[in-house]
Amino acid sequence: MNTITAIERIKKGALDARLLTLYGDDALQAQRTRYIKSIEEFAALYGTERDIYLLSVAGRSELSGNHTDHNRGMVIAASIDLDIVAVAAKTNDSIVRVKSEGYPEDVVDIADFCTPREARFSRSDAIIAGMCAGLAKNGYRTGGFVAYTTSSVLKGSGLSSSAAFEDMIGNIQNHLYNAGKIDNAEIAKIAQFAENEFFGKPCGLMDQLACAVGGIIAIDFQNNTNPVIEKIDFDITAAGYNLCIVNTGGNHADLTPDYAAVPAEMKAVANALGATVLRELDEKTVLAAAPRLRKTLGDRAILRALHFFAENRRVAAGKRALAAGDLPAFFENVLASGRSSFCYLQNVYTTKNAAEQGLSLALCLAERALSGKSGAWRVHGGGFAGTVQAFVKAEDVADFRAMMDNVFGDGACMVLRVRREGATLVC
Repeated sequence: MNTITAIERIKKGALDARLLTLYGDDALQAQRTRYIKSIEEFAALYGTERDIYLLSVAGRSELSGNHTDHNRGMVIAASIDLDIVAVAAKTNDSIVRVKSEGYPEDVVDIADFCTPREARFSRSDAIIAGMCAGLAKNGYRTGGFVAYTTSSVLKGSGLSSSAAFEDMIGNIQNHLYNAGKIDNAEIAKIAQFAENEFFGKPCGLMDQLACAVGGIIAIDFQNNTNPVIEKIDFDITAAGYNLCIVNTGGNHADLTPDYAAVPAEMKAVANALGATVLRELDEKTVLAAAPRLRKTLGDRAILRALHFFAENRRVAAGKRALAAGDLPAFFENVLASGRSSFCYLQNVYTTKNAAEQGLSLALCLAERALSGKSGAWRVHGGGFAGTVQAFVKAEDVADFRAMMDNVFGDGACMVLRVRREGATLVC
């Protein structure tokens, strides 16, 4: 299917069933236009006669389990209907060319750039190289390709734009060179490898798994190389609630040390007690050692460790609540998670810039708007800047969105739905 044929098929409605599944009724026309524009951009860059693939990877929302995955804890996460879309085609060499909308084209020779290069840390070409190297290392086929991508997963929004991009490179290689046979969870694990080793950023596996697998999933990372993934069949929208993500527009520059300090301090507590990660310990052991740990590691490390243990319990309770359809119980755990993240995990703002507290302000406004009503709110994702999450009754969404947009700018409040497919071939 070349670009001209693909555009004709979309215009005639041949892809409507797939687009409805991924994006819902309200977004059909907008997605038709989006896909056509993406194909046109690809054609302008790489020609009209190539045999193209259309692919999508979802963004993600963390529903429960804030900063637990990196210490082999438990989380509940969901893929959402904001995504990265790619138009891709094979080439006959080892060169990968990726042009992402709004960014310069990345050009990577995957036969040459196959080991980490510190000079390329924090660059998108390192992600491409890392994904291809990780796939090859695990015995999968890789090859050159050209691709144009566009994303509605806003960078810095806490919806895992970077994980979606990593998964997309794996998704492209999966369908272009492996007949779609690589399991999405395997792609997610390779994405973590690429981010850790080639991009130079310490991260857990939750973001990549949630973007790749799809739907609401509970993940237990006790065995980090083979996490237990459970699908939770619950429809939040059908229950009368919207998942609202509020982008406060905070600056993520220079926050890597803040993010890195969270797992590092948790692991320092574990190491001081003869373990590798906190999951290998219990809360009583940490509390018993608190007098000694305060002197060597400081109070914040202990607080973050205690958050980890309590958050794991909240994830287990939240999973049971969703499985039973008990939203009040689930919301109770969401609120408790938010309080713990603010007070004990301390990832709502950076101490480097205490004047910028967009997350604190958004949480305050959510509490004012939703207190006394059914719903919940909490910090979303890594924290320090970016987004908060709220579960808002459908009839309250318009007022909630208007309030948040008034403070943080038009479009700051995103009203989302959970989608069942994560990384996928559209056509």
